[in-house]
Amino acid sequence: MFARVSGLRLRIAMPRNAPKSILVVDDDPDVLRLLSSILSTAGYRVLEASDGKQAVARFTEEPADLLITDLIMPEQEGVQTITTLMHNYPRLKTIAISGAARGKYLKIAGMLGAHAVLQKPFHKQDLLDTVRKLLS
Repeated sequence: MFARVSGLRLRIAMPRNAPKSILVVDDDPDVLRLLSSILSTAGYRVLEASDGKQAVARFTEEPADLLITDLIMPEQEGVQTITTLMHNYPRLKTIAISGAARGKYLKIAGMLGAHAVLQKPFHKQDLLDTVRKLLS
């Protein structure tokens, strides 16, 4: 885990058995709540943001091991959020999710560096399998 102090990025030692943290970003409060519930029940520490701008600010304050973001959102879309965070945190793993435009945006996210993509709606097990794979 990393933290920023006066412009410096410092590595913070976490206990080996500490739960992995996941920043979940979606402008739909029901989707955000559902994803958070699934992931926290599976033992992950979940951070939430309702748009990309809020996600970048939240991540800067409290970095996570994985980013799961919707792509179509107000303020700042998911593709911009992914590219911004991956530029500043190259080891960050990302999952792009979307139900818009029959997967067109997911292809773009994949080309820009998202490690995995999931078309909404997706099965709970597909989400958990993808998360485990990226965090292992």
